Amino acid sequence: LSFNGQRCTALKIIFVHRKIADVFIARFAAAVDALKIGMPWENAALTPLPDPDHVRRLGEMLKDAVDAGAKVVNEAGGAVSHSYMHPAVLYPVTEKARLYREEQFGPLVPIVPFDDVEEPIRYVVESNYGQQASVFGADSDVLAGLIDRLVNQVCRVNVNCQCQRGPDVFPFTGRKDSAEGTLSVSDALRVFSIRTLVSAKSTETNRRLVAEITRERKSKFLSTDFVF
Repeated sequence: LSFNGQRCTALKIIFVHRKIADVFIARFAAAVDALKIGMPWENAALTPLPDPDHVRRLGEMLKDAVDAGAKVVNEAGGAVSHSYMHPAVLYPVTEKARLYREEQFGPLVPIVPFDDVEEPIRYVVESNYGQQASVFGADSDVLAGLIDRLVNQVCRVNVNCQCQRGPDVFPFTGRKDSAEGTLSVSDALRVFSIRTLVSAKSTETNRRLVAEITRERKSKFLSTDFVF
């Protein structure tokens, strides 16, 4: 919901395993409703939308998702005041909804339950977009497998953190309809190449995960074999 979802790096769709979906949704909805509302220069997470027509378009997408079986699971989700729309957390979103395929660039948060990890993988493979993906977890075997699958579909895999633009020393790239090319100061001279990376915040859990994945060679992509 960066700038109320109006960034290309804002998460556009969330897949949650069905067995933890109820607990996740309750905590997630409460966290969304606790976000600060205001203007961008006030360090607010939830801000007005660019124009009234954007509010109308998002309202149509919200209604479409509800008509397709989803429910608004947070308080005041979808409420509108002039050019401001309060985030609507929608669950369960199915492939029948426009939100399943279309980038909303606004405060609509579609959550899709899954039973098998192949379901979100298949979604990414079939998607027209290929900029970034975020994976959240603590099982190094599962994360290693997801990393190896996703790096062939998107240009940045974020481990236990949201998709993001920076830091600028990292390449900002895309595949498929997310366009091709690289943006950053250091990569401006490499416009004909597309690079892929795996990133993680410097936390104790992430350091342990990365060390275990590289030390035990669990991932073909995330390794230190190139270091001499």
